[in-house]
Amino acid sequence: MTLPLRPVSAVGALADALRRRVLSGEIEPGTALPEQELAATYGVARPTVREALAVLVHEGLLRRERNRSAYVPEVTIADLDDLMYVRRPLEGLMATAVAGRRVPEAEAALVRMDALPADAPWSESVAEHMALHQALIEAVGSPRLERLYGALAAETRLGLVRLREVYEDRDVLVHEHRELLDAIADGPADAARAAVVAHLSHTWGGDASPRVETDPHNETDLP
Repeated sequence: MTLPLRPVSAVGALADALRRRVLSGEIEPGTALPEQELAATYGVARPTVREALAVLVHEGLLRRERNRSAYVPEVTIADLDDLMYVRRPLEGLMATAVAGRRVPEAEAALVRMDALPADAPWSESVAEHMALHQALIEAVGSPRLERLYGALAAETRLGLVRLREVYEDRDVLVHEHRELLDAIADGPADAARAAVVAHLSHTWGGDASPRVETDPHNETDLP
């Protein structure tokens, strides 16, 4: 049986191309994306560019202000620390609920990540990383937790672009997520939660090893 493929519009194709470049770090934070320049580069009309940029602005991967070209927002170290501060309790809830079982969709994402060729663009690692964590959240079965976590998706993806400098060796990224999935599956809940805290407590300078951070909001050490 032949299954028909859904044709990709010029807007969709351009949005995909720009998304890959943003998430691979090829288009750096702060870089302006003038419509006329993109139209010439990709050989499309400016309305096509405008719609594609609007897609990425809606996803949170680009920002656009009045009388200014769309641009890639910068995720600072402080942003990353705050992002992890919020993700830890959300993923801690996940660990409590999922502890003691495997999540096939998360395992599949890890297999795909591990199978990426050495020269694969970083955007593909970002996609599988996001798929793995999203699968764990969805395994809880809480629509409200999914909505809360989804609100962080754009910043998380942009933050993962910065982690490209930390994970120069993709095997380290795969190994860390293998340890995380094993800890959650092995349980018990308190051990699974501790694994999540360790996984989401990183230095950002080029040292990929986790660390327990100081909570920037109340100056107490996180557990």
